[in-house]
Amino acid sequence: MNLKFTLLGAAALFAITTQAQRKPRNTSNDTISSNYIPSGLFSPSFHTEKGNEFHAVNGDPGPKYWQNRADYILKAAIDTVTKTLTGDENITYTNNSPDALQYLWLQMDQNTYKKDARSNFVTGNQPKADQHTTGYQIESVSLSQNGKIEKVPYVVTDTRMQIRLPRVIAANGGRINILIKYHYTIPGAFGGRTDYTDTKNGKIYEIAQWFPRMCVYDDAQGWDTLPFLGSGEFYCEYGDIDYSVTVPWDMIVAGSGELVNPAEVLTTTQVSRYNQARNSDKTIMIRTPAEVTQASSRPVNKGTLTWHFKMFNTRDVAFGASKAFVWDAARINLPGGKKSLSMSVYPVESAGDDAWGRSTEYLKGAIEHFSAKWFVYPYPCAVNEAGIAGGMEYPGILFDGITDKGKELFWVTAHEIGHNWFPMIVGSNERRYAWMDEGFNTFIDVYASDAFNKGEYAPKRDGEYAPGGGNPADEIIPTIIDPEAPTIMTAPDAISEKYRHPITYFKPAFGMILLREQILGKDRFDYAFRNYIHKWAFKHPQPADFFRSMENGAGEDLSWFWKGWYYNNYSLDLALATARYVEGDPKNGIQVTVVNKEPMAMPFTVEVKLKNGSKQRLYLPVETWLQNKATTFTINTTTPAESVTIDPDNALPDVNRKNNVLKVK
Repeated sequence: MNLKFTLLGAAALFAITTQAQRKPRNTSNDTISSNYIPSGLFSPSFHTEKGNEFHAVNGDPGPKYWQNRADYILKAAIDTVTKTLTGDENITYTNNSPDALQYLWLQMDQNTYKKDARSNFVTGNQPKADQHTTGYQIESVSLSQNGKIEKVPYVVTDTRMQIRLPRVIAANGGRINILIKYHYTIPGAFGGRTDYTDTKNGKIYEIAQWFPRMCVYDDAQGWDTLPFLGSGEFYCEYGDIDYSVTVPWDMIVAGSGELVNPAEVLTTTQVSRYNQARNSDKTIMIRTPAEVTQASSRPVNKGTLTWHFKMFNTRDVAFGASKAFVWDAARINLPGGKKSLSMSVYPVESAGDDAWGRSTEYLKGAIEHFSAKWFVYPYPCAVNEAGIAGGMEYPGILFDGITDKGKELFWVTAHEIGHNWFPMIVGSNERRYAWMDEGFNTFIDVYASDAFNKGEYAPKRDGEYAPGGGNPADEIIPTIIDPEAPTIMTAPDAISEKYRHPITYFKPAFGMILLREQILGKDRFDYAFRNYIHKWAFKHPQPADFFRSMENGAGEDLSWFWKGWYYNNYSLDLALATARYVEGDPKNGIQVTVVNKEPMAMPFTVEVKLKNGSKQRLYLPVETWLQNKATTFTINTTTPAESVTIDPDNALPDVNRKNNVLKVK
């Protein structure tokens, strides 16, 4: 906001205020027809619960905040003939809660592919007969204590497994080791998030949700055991994950975290290129397209190789594997002199400067932007893998579309790596509140598109945000006025595919834009949002924590906005009723009446176009609507004017712009 605008707005508001002090309230506005009810939107007690010692009243983690921890040692092998993954899992689970735990719950996401899985019946469109697997086949579940292995009973219910313990895990730091042996058939193209597909030089495997993971036990739900139904994604505990993947000798594995044995799985030349990439802002080829079919591009030519990775303070890991991979990388420059590594793996069909040849550049640019703007990327590398999952995110690795090019590849890359901030760093519950990751992430993507390569792919306009390519404030309106549309706070699995992107991605992202650019201003918004991110990094915030963090950090009561935009789909229609010279003389200023005709309210800008070609603007705060359905004020002008316009930049989601302009009489 420039100084001229600010001073003019302040002067105009002073004029309005002094008039209100000197004159009785203009009750003629009370007769104006409107659906707006001030007491409804600005009702008190939005926050129905007080802060507590776990979740502070200012939105921070409380002084006694706790969360449990899950560390994993994983060993997996892929049989490319039977398409089977065999796993050996060792979980160290730490109970930091104040409760003794008699049983444990684990997520079993591979069971979503079973014929009787609950996920088959959610949308009404059941998978075809050949689009199933048998899910996890559990070979054994044991506990390891004091060097002794003890088998324990367990029960699998859909995509959850309960382990019934012989002894409780003590509160406030009790620890247990769980050993699980299992295998499952890797789903084909129907897998969606995890799959395998053919390419010219071999199959690409995208391996995710590939080991039983601990459910979260928190102070909101206790054990959060919502089944995996498809739309509601993940909620996982943080910990360190040490994992090894054994595959045929001719395959490349790209995974979450850091490869700790490059000398064992790469050639001497590849190790040299790998190290060179760590110090290069330009993309370095580690395995060129020409080398993909050369046996010399592998350190051995028979048997298997085991790729060993480690990732610290993460909630999950995933990986891709293929003998068809081209592999390139470049350095990521982070604040404070820190470094990371941007990498891409893709088949030769996806190569090219207009396609995946720029993937590493896109990934590097997005991470550098998000790190400088919001929170420093905490992991040693990031991988973009080309496959048919077509837009899936896991810590430190993305599965993006094998045929994506240009702006589509940049937008999906920025979006999927953006998920490393929401919900990989800020660990919200995706399965219950998808808007806290998809919405926040889409919001930060908008500015990443503006920043990358001086706006090469700006503005962001894709399936997630203003899909028609136009003004987001206009494109969100059909969703807002749709009587069948769910609200942002609706459970993700209860939102049909028709509304999934508009409600889970677009509306919450645009709501953040409104907060930043129309309600709070960039400085106050950025300070409050960064504070939220830093306070809840690697923790589990609830929606109320976000609401309170923004209100306290920015110094505003935003309950009206949360109520109208998040908990309801309230429409906004600001209308100009009159615009006339005071006493018929331009020297006396222009008296303007604005009506709020629908249930939502917003601060707004009014612009006067003068006949001498200049313009004047003033900004009216949301408090304009605390008591009134309509407001009348005088704009101080001394020369003739042509017209008055509400929201001249079309920044607000006003459902009827036809009543936003009047000629001055």
